[in-house]
Amino acid sequence: MPDAPEFHDRMLSLGLGRVSEAAALASARLIGRGDEKAADQAAVDAMRTQLNKLDIKGVVVIGEGERDEAPMLYIGEEVGTGNGPEVDIALDPLEGTTLTAKDMPNALAVIAMGPRGSMLHAPDTYMDKLAIGPGFRRGVVTMDMSPAERVNALASAKGCSTQDITVCVLERPRHEEMIAEIRTTGAAIRLITDGDVAGVVHCAEPSTGIDMYMGSGGAPEGVLAAAALKCMGGQMYGRLTFRNDDERARAKKAGITNLDRVYTRDDMVTGDVIFAATGVTDGSILPGIKREPGFLTAETILMRSKTGSVRRMNYRNPIST
Repeated sequence: MPDAPEFHDRMLSLGLGRVSEAAALASARLIGRGDEKAADQAAVDAMRTQLNKLDIKGVVVIGEGERDEAPMLYIGEEVGTGNGPEVDIALDPLEGTTLTAKDMPNALAVIAMGPRGSMLHAPDTYMDKLAIGPGFRRGVVTMDMSPAERVNALASAKGCSTQDITVCVLERPRHEEMIAEIRTTGAAIRLITDGDVAGVVHCAEPSTGIDMYMGSGGAPEGVLAAAALKCMGGQMYGRLTFRNDDERARAKKAGITNLDRVYTRDDMVTGDVIFAATGVTDGSILPGIKREPGFLTAETILMRSKTGSVRRMNYRNPIST
C-alpha cells in the first residue's frame, strides 16, 4: 500500500495565498455598498473555487457554520482535487463583513492549513482570548489573572511603565467592565469594532503598536488567530464560554469533553501550519484592495510556522471586461 502524501507546506503555501487573494478580490466590488451578505457570499464562492484547484484532500474544520447552512463553506465540507495530502482547513472568507459593507479598516480574507487532525475543531461559540507577541517567557500573562494584573505583568516583563502598554479590545458592551479596569492601570486601549483575528495578529506585528489582546470573540476565529501566531511567534490562550445548553451541546458534538479547559496556542494548532491573509479594506496589517483603471491590486501576507517565514506579496490583477 503506497504511503499517504506528505504535507509539503512550502509547495502548498503559494496556492493558499492565491485562495485568500481570490476571496478578497471577489469581495472588492462590494466594499462600501452596505450589503454584508453579498460581500460574504462573493468571497465564499471565490474561495471555494480556488480551493478546489489545489491538490489536497481538504476538510473544513473551521468554517461558516454547519452543513445545513450551505452554500457557505461549512464545517465538514471536503475541498480540493482529492489528490494529495489530507489537510485541515480553517477559514474566514471575509473576516469583517460589516467592515467591508461600511468601508471600514481591517477587513481580511483569511485561511490556514495544516495536516489532518492538527487544528482544534472549535464550535461556533464564544472564546475568552488573551494574546501577546513574541519574546516573553511562557506564562508571563495567564487567563487566571485579572485584566489589570495582566497589564502590570507585561509591563514588568518589558521593563516599562503600564502607561507604555497598549491593549487591543473588541468594542462590545460585554467588555465594559474589563475596559474600565484596564484604564485604571494607565494603559492605552485600541478599540476595534470587528475583526478579532486581526486584533490578535496585531500583538505580533511591531508596527501596529499593540502589546496585548484580550476579550471574548468567536471561538473559530480564535483558532485562525492561533494559526497566525504559530507562524509569527507569540503566546495565546483561549477558553470556551457558553451562553446556554445548546452551545454546550455544540461543543460536545465537536468532541470537546472538558468545557473549562484553557487552550494554549499550540493546543489549538498542534502541527505545522500555513497562514494566508489578504487585505480587503485598508488596515494596520495589510492595505486593502486598490483600484486603478483596468486593474485591482491586492496585498497578501503568507506565513509558514515551520520556518517562521513571513512573506508579503502584491498581486496586480487585470479587471475582466
